[in-house]
Amino acid sequence: MVTTYLEFEKPIQELQEQIQKTEEIAQTSDVDMSQAIEELKTKLENTTNNIYENLTAWERVQVSRHPDRPYTLDYIKAITKGDFIELHGDRNVKDDKAMVGGIGSIDGMSVMFIGQQKGRNTKQRTHRNFGMANPEGYRKALRLMKLAEKFNKPIICLIDTPGAYPGLEAEERGQGEAIARNLYEMIKLKVPVICVVIGEGASGGALGIGIGDRVLMLENTWYSVISPESCSSILWRNWDNKEKAAEALKLTAKDMLKNKLIDGIIKEPTGGAHADPEAMYKKLKTEIKRNITKLKDQTPEERIEHRIEKFGSMGVFNEA
Repeated sequence: MVTTYLEFEKPIQELQEQIQKTEEIAQTSDVDMSQAIEELKTKLENTTNNIYENLTAWERVQVSRHPDRPYTLDYIKAITKGDFIELHGDRNVKDDKAMVGGIGSIDGMSVMFIGQQKGRNTKQRTHRNFGMANPEGYRKALRLMKLAEKFNKPIICLIDTPGAYPGLEAEERGQGEAIARNLYEMIKLKVPVICVVIGEGASGGALGIGIGDRVLMLENTWYSVISPESCSSILWRNWDNKEKAAEALKLTAKDMLKNKLIDGIIKEPTGGAHADPEAMYKKLKTEIKRNITKLKDQTPEERIEHRIEKFGSMGVFNEA
């Protein structure tokens, strides 16, 4: 498997290449290289920790888009151990491949999974519309939420999208109305709803499945009304200031938690979720189970009241 390295990961790449070459020398000669290999591995661990503990906002945006990062269906299949039945269609227009959902089992507990799905290669990305859902995608998501409510199943929303599809045909079919309808209906759902940003969380495309009792973010993800590139193009008429825009937007998980816009951060393995997907799957599964257990103690009325209070208070402040 070919590993993809980001620009700021070059020191990590160089050390890994050194380790590989040293191991090859050890295998093809009688020279004992075990101590040198251990020293290089220790240096690699320290370097990786140092880089990932001091990532800038723009670097975290880059990590959230890493091509090796797990996507929605990767998490679902790992968490449910393959016990997942995908459901299709909005019963109105068609089945939107950018939005996936269905019933899955977490250690014997049935839940409804919903999320945006990206692609690994050009063919898959085109098939999934780069994770950008059309109105029928959001209507499919709402249909599955209502189905989960009918059968009293918790809902897990996995958010990873560069935004809702902005095409003319999407607007003609009511993109804005579809997202607004989801916001209105999700507030009133009687079952527990947990939303997790696993990659990109851009604009209304993310918010359309982002109203929940618990809104969590993985450590190296972002959640904002606009991407840094688009913000830069509006303010400076080019993409050259995307790093400055990323800092100004306060879009990282730490910023979102500080501003009380999310409920928690799920720490990623050192080097990001793509560095150790199996560990990331286990962490997410643990967090989902823990939060569902807590939310089940609430009555439906308490859940709805709490959601209204939480989202209604966002952006409200008092001047001294």
